[in-house]
Amino acid sequence: MRSSDRRQFGVQALDERSIQVAGDSSFDVVSKIDRQEVDNALHQAAKEIGQRFDFRGTDAAIRWAGEYGVEMEASAEDRANAVLDVFKDKLVKRGVSLKALDAGEPRASGKLYKIGATLQNGLTQEQAKKITKAIRDEGPKSVKSQVQGEEVRVSAKKKDDLQAVIALLKQQDFDFALQFVNYR
Repeated sequence: MRSSDRRQFGVQALDERSIQVAGDSSFDVVSKIDRQEVDNALHQAAKEIGQRFDFRGTDAAIRWAGEYGVEMEASAEDRANAVLDVFKDKLVKRGVSLKALDAGEPRASGKLYKIGATLQNGLTQEQAKKITKAIRDEGPKSVKSQVQGEEVRVSAKKKDDLQAVIALLKQQDFDFALQFVNYR
């Protein structure tokens, strides 16, 4: 059958990218941070630290340490914790979940106290298993979930079932941030 005949009779060619059976709706569960928002929060925190009176003379600073690492330092342990609090404040104002931030304890490094923090980007296999287990145990039975790299694809025939799964996952208290993308 030629492509002009397909269009004439309403027959659609199969798209190589379509993974689901026709009629299934789906969405992806991911744990991603918006690096630009985090960068803006870091710069706002650095600006506030430079201007606030209680940080004068404490050598307080905050900077990137790699792709998803942040390093905070100050001359006193309580000031280093205060730098962390300012950064957390700015992250919340920029709409970044604090569950994505994994901050360590202040450690002495010469005259300064340093706090290292990492930002989680992507789901680990263990976290993906927690999500699929929650869906399997408590979600509607018609819903299918599968792990695809750093995300979980959830599909079902009815969109109402997918919305029930989203509500279920939002109720769960996971120790990592979740976003729902590609809702089709």
